[in-house]
Amino acid sequence: MDKHLIALDLDGTLLNDKKIVTQRTVQTLNAAREAGHVVMIATGRPFRVSKQYYSQLKLDTPIVNMNGALVHHPRNQSWDPIHSPLPRNVAHDIFETCYNVGVQNIMAEIRDEVFLDQNDEHSLTDFFLEGLDKPATIGRLKDTLDRDPSSILIHPFDDRVGQIRDTLDQQHSSIVEHRKWGAPFHVIEIVRSGLHKAIGVQKIAEEYGIPQDRVIAFGDEDNDLEMIEFAGVGVAMNNGIDELKTLANETTLTNHEDGVAHFIEQYLNISAPILTEK
Repeated sequence: MDKHLIALDLDGTLLNDKKIVTQRTVQTLNAAREAGHVVMIATGRPFRVSKQYYSQLKLDTPIVNMNGALVHHPRNQSWDPIHSPLPRNVAHDIFETCYNVGVQNIMAEIRDEVFLDQNDEHSLTDFFLEGLDKPATIGRLKDTLDRDPSSILIHPFDDRVGQIRDTLDQQHSSIVEHRKWGAPFHVIEIVRSGLHKAIGVQKIAEEYGIPQDRVIAFGDEDNDLEMIEFAGVGVAMNNGIDELKTLANETTLTNHEDGVAHFIEQYLNISAPILTEK
C-alpha cells in the first residue's frame, strides 16, 4: 500500500478520557509505521506537555505544537522549523482586556518558556507548569513578558468566555486567531492570525513526499477544522463537535473506544493487535 501520513490530535482524539494512549492504539500505530506509513502529532499543546506521548509512540517525525505556531523536529535540530509568534504589543493589549473583564489566570509561552500571571494553586495551573525545564516566570504579564510570545492561554470565568472572545474579535481579529479548548480544560488559546495545524501538516507531508490525498488526519475540536479539511482523509471522532463531523470525510468511534486505532486498522488494512491482560 502507498505510504500515508497519519496526523493525530491529542486531547479528545488520540488520548482517551483519562489522558492515556491505550495499548491497542500504540500497537496499531506501531504496526502502521512498520508497514511504511508516517505517524505525527498535531496538537494545541506546547511540546513540553506533548513530549510524553511523542516518546511513548517512539516517534521520529516533526511535530505541530500550539496549533501551528511552532512546527519543529524534536530529534533533528537541523530541521527547518516554523515559529510564528504574536507581536508583544498585541499581547499586552490582550492582557489589558483580560484584566478589565476579569479572568482566573493568563499564561504566555515562548516556545517552552512559560510566563504565568499568577500562581493560583488551581489544577489548571499545574497543567500550565507541567514539563518545564526551567521555572516559570510568575507575575503580572504586562510587566514580565519582554518578547513576542508563541501563544497565550486564557483561563476565563465560565460566564465571561463569550465576552472575552467577542472582544478579541472586535479588537484583534486581523492579528490573532483564538480557539476554545474542549473539556476538561476550558481555556481560550490565542495564536497569530493565519496559523493552524494544517500549515504544519502540509509542510511535513511535502517533506516526506506524501501527496495530500494520502494524508489521514484525526481530530475532535474547532482547532482541528483546517487540518481535517486539508487532509485527503479527514476523520472526526464521534465525540467531536458537530461542525467537524460535518466537514470530515469520515467519522470514527469515540476517543474512549479506540476510535483512532479502529479507523486505521480498517482503512489501512492493519490487523488489530492481540492484547494480553496485565
